[in-house]
Amino acid sequence: MWMALSVGYWLCLLLAFPAACFLMRLFMIQHDCGHGACFRRRATNDWVGRTIGVVTLTPYGFWLRTHAAHHANAGNLDHRGMGDIITLTRNEYRAMPFFHRFAYRLYRNPFVMFGLIPTYLFVLHYRLPFGLMRAGSQPWLSTMGTNAAIAGLAGLMIWIVGLEPFLLVQGPIVAISASIAVWFFYVQHQYEDTLWAHDADWRFHEAALHGSSHYELPPALAWFTGNIGVHHVHHLSSRIPFYRLPQVLRDYPQLASIGRVTLLQSLGCAALALWDEDQRRLISFREMGVDRLSKIAG
Repeated sequence: MWMALSVGYWLCLLLAFPAACFLMRLFMIQHDCGHGACFRRRATNDWVGRTIGVVTLTPYGFWLRTHAAHHANAGNLDHRGMGDIITLTRNEYRAMPFFHRFAYRLYRNPFVMFGLIPTYLFVLHYRLPFGLMRAGSQPWLSTMGTNAAIAGLAGLMIWIVGLEPFLLVQGPIVAISASIAVWFFYVQHQYEDTLWAHDADWRFHEAALHGSSHYELPPALAWFTGNIGVHHVHHLSSRIPFYRLPQVLRDYPQLASIGRVTLLQSLGCAALALWDEDQRRLISFREMGVDRLSKIAG
């Protein structure tokens, strides 16, 4: 990409897409290290994860804590907010004052959700242990150690190629890979027939199997994303390494149809925003408006 700058920035931008995809695959390896799924020894998983975290701009130890909370409470309406995309129920949204409803609509806007938020998350948000600021020294050591390593690596690259070429090359890679990562995390839980329940009715295995999608992708995309589309199996057993997930579907073909979302169908997930506890499915803001009108007319 750096050499392509002498040809034209258009070529550099074209190369940013495969570079971002490779960065996404690195993130998935880091993700599996966090689950202890890549190597036999926990320490090996942790050090490989920490090293990759410098490239993915993700402090491994801090992310590990928030991601563990996500796995422990995915789909639980009474334990939202840690490592999740903010999801409100229809009744909660209706009870909010105007400004809070406006802010939630803005947050759920696809341009914000998949354009602005991903870059903010990886470039700025992960520089401090938000959500774990008072959880002891470990989250701070993780974020500050990763920040120092990022600063050292970025400083070296700037010294070699210069500030402007560094930003022109690295900027698009970070923005594209961050958007891909957030999109995949979104589709894995924000699809119409997902499952949310209150604590009394929430069951771990049921939430894992029916609250996580099977995002069926073309082989190339599945490779770049570390088969994370087989997300229901991953939530059932997070110690299964990413390269074994397709084998699980071959051995247990009945799992393939559960929560299945195709690439084309996933585009419609971007409009979903509210959990309807009566219909037990995710709905869009538009559907909520139509439902209100029909009740008034009735």
